[in-house]
Amino acid sequence: MGAEATDTRAPAEADTSTRWLVLLGVWLIYFAFGICVASMAPLVGPIARELGVGNGVMGAILGAWPLLYVASAIPGGILLDRFGARRMLFCAALIMAASLGARSLAETPVQMFLAVALFGIGGPLISVGAPKTITGLFSGKARASAMGIYVTGPYLGGILAMALTNSVAMPLVDNAWRSVLQLYGAFMLTCGAIWLVISHRAARRGLLAKPGEGKKFDLAAFAGILHLPDVRLILVMSIGIFFINHALNNWLPEILQGRGFSPVEAGFWAAIPSSVGILGVLIIPRLATPQRRLRILGVLFLAALGASLLLHATAPGFLLTGLVLQGIARGSMMTVAVLLLMETPHVPPERLGLAGGLFFTTAEIGGMLGPLSFGLLSEVSGGFAVPLSSLSVVCVVLLICLGRLRSLQR
Repeated sequence: MGAEATDTRAPAEADTSTRWLVLLGVWLIYFAFGICVASMAPLVGPIARELGVGNGVMGAILGAWPLLYVASAIPGGILLDRFGARRMLFCAALIMAASLGARSLAETPVQMFLAVALFGIGGPLISVGAPKTITGLFSGKARASAMGIYVTGPYLGGILAMALTNSVAMPLVDNAWRSVLQLYGAFMLTCGAIWLVISHRAARRGLLAKPGEGKKFDLAAFAGILHLPDVRLILVMSIGIFFINHALNNWLPEILQGRGFSPVEAGFWAAIPSSVGILGVLIIPRLATPQRRLRILGVLFLAALGASLLLHATAPGFLLTGLVLQGIARGSMMTVAVLLLMETPHVPPERLGLAGGLFFTTAEIGGMLGPLSFGLLSEVSGGFAVPLSSLSVVCVVLLICLGRLRSLQR
């Protein structure tokens, strides 16, 4: 009887444990994603010197993958609706590992641009697939908590890449930046293999959507989502959010080196926003209930504005405060905005993949323009004061858009 009783309870208990195991798998893929995204920033100096390019061209290279991401996110969302997260997240890991490998072999600026751009095909599958998977497995406060947890993945990956690339990884491979990228690519492949094992168990228990369960794409569904004024404002805000995040993610180590920090010191200081951001995404999404969501997003935009102003300073205390504010705003802005979109009325559950694809397609316009314009403005102006001021302007625009969204929802 004891065995029978255990068997009776096992399915519910196993389903709960498997859901959290799937969350671990998603987190691991997103962790490797964070390493890949941040892997170039600590290496901008040596890569630029070896390729013989300035900040303007380097900014174009850093913005290459968001450019392709813009074209890939909606098709990626459709593929996720059609074939399911298990297959597509593994495909994403393969593509991103290939991008890292190609970067390590690039000999010219064009080759490096194309290698970085390749990441833009795999990135949307993770950015869209992760919230879609979590939304399907969890609900209510558990959903907000799960989203907060999985978003810590890219933060920790970014911390590892920022803090350890120049202090550990480069000395480990005799300061060969190409070998560092190959090392990160191998890790991405390992994470993809682990996801296959974890997701196989979840698929057998029916916790993941089966391939073919998603509806096929049609123009009416696409137009129906865009027709919602709330959605359009959220998409506009996503551009500004990613403009800020991608600009600072890619150029922060160079900004800090311009303030007199060594590459190793700049790496550790550049990891501060990610470290603070981990705490933020664990706490802030839980606080961002539907009733308080817009107010919290406004506070996050103000934090981003404060960060852009304080990063002009040379005094360590002001710089530290700016980095902390950036960390508070960094991931939580995106997470709260995605929650707003995913829970917008009249967006049907079966179209969440398409809606997520639309969000990241639009957002990565900012992801492309951020590092590109930051690099161009720094080269033209001979410093980082002008590009940092451009981030302040974007923050003000975000606050204006948020006020408009609030008035629509009254």
